[in-house]
Amino acid sequence: MEKIASFRVNHLKLLPGLYVSRRDEKNGQSVTTFDLRFTAPNREPVMDVPAVHTIEHLGATFLRNSAWKKDVVYFGPMGCRTGFYLLLFGAWTAEDALPIVLELCRFIQDFSGEIPGAKPEECGNYSEQNLNMAKFYTARYQQALVETPRLEYPE
Repeated sequence: MEKIASFRVNHLKLLPGLYVSRRDEKNGQSVTTFDLRFTAPNREPVMDVPAVHTIEHLGATFLRNSAWKKDVVYFGPMGCRTGFYLLLFGAWTAEDALPIVLELCRFIQDFSGEIPGAKPEECGNYSEQNLNMAKFYTARYQQALVETPRLEYPE
């Protein structure tokens, strides 16, 4: 069985950044998958589940209400809890997506109030949220993107 693209990335060299994970085409339509890598895999602690859940709720809400909402296919966490996937219609580059991701980070850091979708009728695990830690992780990620933008996978 062929190894999938994300397993061919050397996770021992991977640092926080914004990477094009893959680009798929079907019937003339492109979808670009981005790897929003919040932590250095296997070298830093993974993000805690409640914070990941909050980032997922806030990130999806932001993206689906943003100027880019028609381009958004999906936003959600990686199973390894070191980052998130963002899928956008079109052939995007990391440089193209960077302003969206930075705005998403600012939105989460500035957010206050009730987490969207955090009610029992709206979510299967509505009570597992942590806004303070979500803000911590996104501030740290945003700082990494601004100070040392990593927009291509390491060799």
